[in-house]
Amino acid sequence: MARRITLALCALTTAFQTPPRQPSKTRLRATTTTEWDLSLFSPAKINLFLRIIKKRDDGFHELASLFQAIDLGDVLSFQKLSTNDEDILECETEGMPLDATNLVLRAVSLLREKCPSGTIPGFRILLEKRTPMQAGLGGGSSNAAAALYGVNELCGRPATQQQLIDWSGALGSDITFFLGPTGSAYCTGRGEILEPVDALPTTYKHLFVIKPYRGLSTPLVFKTLAASEYSTLRRDADPRTLLESFGDGSRAAPLSDYVNDLEPPAFECEPVLAQIKDRLLDKYGFHAAMMSGSGTSLFAVATGNEVDADAFPAAFVEECKNELDVDVDVWPTRFLGRDAGEWYAK
Repeated sequence: MARRITLALCALTTAFQTPPRQPSKTRLRATTTTEWDLSLFSPAKINLFLRIIKKRDDGFHELASLFQAIDLGDVLSFQKLSTNDEDILECETEGMPLDATNLVLRAVSLLREKCPSGTIPGFRILLEKRTPMQAGLGGGSSNAAAALYGVNELCGRPATQQQLIDWSGALGSDITFFLGPTGSAYCTGRGEILEPVDALPTTYKHLFVIKPYRGLSTPLVFKTLAASEYSTLRRDADPRTLLESFGDGSRAAPLSDYVNDLEPPAFECEPVLAQIKDRLLDKYGFHAAMMSGSGTSLFAVATGNEVDADAFPAAFVEECKNELDVDVDVWPTRFLGRDAGEWYAK
């Protein structure tokens, strides 16, 4: 049965108040001599299928998707400061927002709001990014989940795992997935209703993530979908049937089960994505290739030796640059699970 992730809307009232906290501060570069109290891997995710069910009365879309964590990801390192110290976020990635809009700082602030006064001190956090932005890989959501988990651990677990899940929905839909128990989950609603599933079987031999140097606005993709009057939605792909297919360890899910209803509008907005997918399937012979989330990253699955895994990344980067006039990055990756009671370990 699906477990509805409820949003906690009321802050805990306390009898004592700590002195006012200064706004979070950011720094671009971290020193290399810091001894961190905790470092956590922050995995990316792919959507093995993503169905758009309907548009809701609140303006959001009802979806059904199978999320899978992968071993491409970032690292967050934490240093616990004093009670009245401000939070400090450091990151060297160009274009990364380092103010209070960053989900990492928002996650720390949320936990501080929900826990008893004085429980959560200031933190210095180093974010080492590898997951590309505007990719549909959940990088920011994963960072927020890692921040919630890491700060909670360093503060003696003032919040339960279920409370972290409940509260995380206030920050974004995908964050609940990364706090789930296995690294695989069936998600519905806006993505915030989480049904954990057993770790998915590894029915592939090679898995790659391909990220073009192009970005897409998620609202634009949904706007384009709406403009088509949802005519591109697959009518023959029941989400529960797809879920059973990917959970069957006796064979690889067929190409027809890799369904992403956001592909057609995204490909209309950025046609080169369709060209990349066609080459992965038709020229290189991958078993399956699909865009993840709202893009612009794609992933490609090989079930046998149809692809030279060692030569493919460099060859595809060169081909896209010379023949499609688009720069891409390519990463080999694999499914990543989470052991009970533990965080993700690469």
